[in-house]
Amino acid sequence: MFSFIQIHKPACRALFVALTLAFCAATEATPRTQTMSAAEKDEALKTRMRNRELLLRKNRIRLAVVPVTPEQKLREAEKRRLERQQNREWLAMHSRWQPGRLSTDMIWDPLPGETISPRLQASLRQVIVQLKKQLGKPYVWGGQSPEQGFDCSGLVFYAFNPVLSRNLPRTANAMFQDRTLHPVRQEKLRHGDLVFFNINQRPRADHVGVYIGNGEFIEAPRTGLNIRVSQLSDAFWQNHYLGARRILTEEAVL
Repeated sequence: MFSFIQIHKPACRALFVALTLAFCAATEATPRTQTMSAAEKDEALKTRMRNRELLLRKNRIRLAVVPVTPEQKLREAEKRRLERQQNREWLAMHSRWQPGRLSTDMIWDPLPGETISPRLQASLRQVIVQLKKQLGKPYVWGGQSPEQGFDCSGLVFYAFNPVLSRNLPRTANAMFQDRTLHPVRQEKLRHGDLVFFNINQRPRADHVGVYIGNGEFIEAPRTGLNIRVSQLSDAFWQNHYLGARRILTEEAVL
């Protein structure tokens, strides 16, 4: 045992010396970092910022070259399809919309012997503008404001009442039965006339729209659809057509 200790004593001494030198070096290095000049600190900060920016740039480049996954391609394709479908709906809604005289002072051509006052023209213009602003908004049963949405008679109620000397009835059938509104034959329709339909095969008017010329009318169709322009000559509307009423007359407007 004694000879073993004697053989390894030089090695132990060398290890002790090495540990002592390392400790001294660490002790001397500590105050050196604490006494760095302001210029050295500023340079070290700039170096760290450059390294950080370099790492971020490399990361952006790596992300840019990552290929699009099949799921992302499907999502983008579906998004573009929905956008195209919405555009087609809007185009279909407005394809036959031809303002013509609606953009001038004279809204409609007077009949022989008929005079149309500027007041009546202004009232109709206001109604048409309000109706056009609601295109694309959702049908909501019982709704009668842009915030709520509209049902068919609520849309008419909202657009016409501000220009009338009295309020309209609230429902389509009550409007149709109102004796103060003048019946109009279909071939004599003009801008602003109400057109009525019987959709549910009950003995009453259950749908109403506003004629805007060129064989078209604005309507709030039903739940799930938006306010739109429809073609009065379509077979569906002709099969359910009940009649028309004229609201805007010299006596009725404010």
